Amino acid sequence: MERKKITITDLQNKKRDGKKITMLTAYDYPMARLVDDAGIDSILVGDSLGMVVLGLDSTVPVTMDMMIHHAMAVRRGTKYAFLIGDMPFMSYQISKEEAIRNAGRFMKEAGCDAVKLEGGEEVLDATIAIINAGIPVLGHLGLTPQTVSKLGGFRVQGKDAESANKILEQALKLERAGCFAIVLECVPDQAAKFITEKLNIPTIGIGAGPDCDGQVLVTNDMVGLFDRFVPKFVKQYVKLSVAISDGLKKYKDEVEKGIFPDAAHSFSIKDEEIKKLKKKGA
Repeated sequence: MERKKITITDLQNKKRDGKKITMLTAYDYPMARLVDDAGIDSILVGDSLGMVVLGLDSTVPVTMDMMIHHAMAVRRGTKYAFLIGDMPFMSYQISKEEAIRNAGRFMKEAGCDAVKLEGGEEVLDATIAIINAGIPVLGHLGLTPQTVSKLGGFRVQGKDAESANKILEQALKLERAGCFAIVLECVPDQAAKFITEKLNIPTIGIGAGPDCDGQVLVTNDMVGLFDRFVPKFVKQYVKLSVAISDGLKKYKDEVEKGIFPDAAHSFSIKDEEIKKLKKKGA
């Protein structure tokens, strides 16, 4: 069957039909092509690029210009997946006008299909303003890395009935505001299941158990390209860093020993032309 561009309707119909949504991150053209070719439903250009690509200690220093730069590259490699740009810290908190302007940059400059905002009631006005401007919004509740210092560190959220119900209340507000889906990060599996059942829009889990309507992971984590730490919720399907490291070491060894490049990786010239060259160069 011929592949078609994924839309919000496709994602929401998956919840209706009981089919799981797949989402992964990408930060550059080559990875975007690989993710898209794998048939993944949605690609998130996450502000996690600050840590896994740029080597920053957190996502907080990531700027709009950084995000747009990477989102543009990802768009060039994405043909079918639904593309979402992650609004970085302080790009939507100052005013509704600035939130709309920055969200618009993802759409106009980077060609994204939607944007993602972290937070609940505190970003509700910005969320509504962006949606009213015609830009789809993916919500994000539970562990919100941009404000992790306020949460007391990278901790599971909603571990008791009161805090889990608060996440549900925030999720319902985001749904009423017009979000097309919501990411639930680091939420206990049964709490995430309960929240998912209460919502009409899809939930995308990351560290939130198997019962969300879909799953998202940082691609660099799940393919073993980022080894500073591996979160509990990450399953590494391959360890590319090991294979790449072995290849780099082998290259170094072959260059130093004169093994590379060999004839198969070099260009030749006719013997008579070399003789002419030597005469002219004498």
